[in-house]
Amino acid sequence: PLEKTFSRAYSLVDSSQVSTFLISILLIVYGSFRSLNMDFENQDKEKDSNSSSGSFGGNSSNNRCIQTIDSTQALFLPIGASVSLLVMFFFFDSVQVVFTICTAVLATIAFAFLLLPMCQYLTRPCSPQNKISFGCCGRFTAAELLSFSLSVMLVLIWVLTGHWLLMDALAMGLCVAMIAFVRLPSLKVSCLLLSGLLIYDVFWVFFSAYIFNSNVMVKVATQPADNPLDVLSRKLHLGPNVGRDVPRLSLPGKLVFPSSTGSHFSMLGIGDIVMPGLLLCFVLRYDNYKKQANGDSCGASGPANISGRMQKVSYFHCTLIGYFVGLLTATVASRIHRAAQPALLYLVPFTLLPLLTMAYLKGDLRRMWSEPFHSKSSSSRFLEV
Repeated sequence: PLEKTFSRAYSLVDSSQVSTFLISILLIVYGSFRSLNMDFENQDKEKDSNSSSGSFGGNSSNNRCIQTIDSTQALFLPIGASVSLLVMFFFFDSVQVVFTICTAVLATIAFAFLLLPMCQYLTRPCSPQNKISFGCCGRFTAAELLSFSLSVMLVLIWVLTGHWLLMDALAMGLCVAMIAFVRLPSLKVSCLLLSGLLIYDVFWVFFSAYIFNSNVMVKVATQPADNPLDVLSRKLHLGPNVGRDVPRLSLPGKLVFPSSTGSHFSMLGIGDIVMPGLLLCFVLRYDNYKKQANGDSCGASGPANISGRMQKVSYFHCTLIGYFVGLLTATVASRIHRAAQPALLYLVPFTLLPLLTMAYLKGDLRRMWSEPFHSKSSSSRFLEV
């Protein structure tokens, strides 16, 4: 019994599990701060545009790309995800090439967005930030061109090799881009979205096998797709030695990490990172809004019976700790049951319930529930985390 206890404890701190924990939390934190930084940049650009033109119609390209989810979209997103899952389950052989190409294009753009800050840092000393015109394609800075070129190279190498590390890199880019460009406007929409996705996750992992004689979620997530180069070679009859030795591709809809022994992989779907990440991005923006609203005053607003220490705890820290505990619980459950677990079953309660409780105790629940950002924010640019 003691040996079994030690072996289970060791399996929980296996390198694949530790990597999954660290990378998922880093992606959420980084994506949330990229989103907040985009808000700051948009505010600055709007101020510059308004001061130079005297109008209030200035809008940056980043602002136009941001998608805010409303209540209707939050309700129907799990239904749309279910339809997409069924299409992939029943018609995967027919749509796999198109789906692979679309995924590769999206992953290229997302990974270029992930690399952009590094490329801006590298190109700042040696080139001006002037944009280069490419006709109808638009205008781009040297950093944007460099990040896009590196991203295209990475995707091409992934298509040729199918290596899991490159797939993980592309999945990381997708996670950061979705967290940065998709916004939850209120706690009500957050609860609707995450509750619906919890039901979606539980049904397709636990109950789909009773209806479809197979675990739909696991099969779709782990099924490799034909390599587009192999398909193109067969369609054009290029011969047996041209494009036939490329591997099948595991699509970047998940993060996978091998164990230290190489005997198994630890897997976490990007939805289990992005969806809680959207909630953490929302509370980070609210923390920043509240800090700006309070200014530098020491007397933070809140109920008189709440201690000063509680007032100093940010919603972002509270929710991030809840995400870590939920992910740990999901890992323990998968080890105990030796089967795939719907991670959102653990992540949603461990993130939403502490957040709702803290918002109630601080007296912010009513504001966060409906219109948390109803007034203009100040020009404060820093948030202590």
